[in-house]
Amino acid sequence: MDRLNELKQYRQAIQTFLQDYVASRNIHAETDIDLICDQERDRYLVLDIGWNGTQRIHHCIFHFDIKDDKVWIQENNTDIEVDQELEEMGISRKDMVVGFHHPSMREYSDFAVV
Repeated sequence: MDRLNELKQYRQAIQTFLQDYVASRNIHAETDIDLICDQERDRYLVLDIGWNGTQRIHHCIFHFDIKDDKVWIQENNTDIEVDQELEEMGISRKDMVVGFHHPSMREYSDFAVV
């Protein structure tokens, strides 16, 4: 598969994963689960926004970027093993960067080192 088709497949996998998450989410009546897909800049987020009583909720659940032909997992505030999910959808661990791990620690993982 050429790199352009591979990146297209990566975009689709991320969007499918996030859409499935949002669709299966048990949503509070007072909060919205927002899916943001910026395909021009290759940024993909799921946010929990609203109110829980008198407390304001604005929380990033997932954040992915595609930069330099790699899928960057910038945020995962769930118990979901998102790397395994994406790998099952055809994204190699060598093309995933765990952005929330310090760069000095990345070399000790099975993921891309950038």
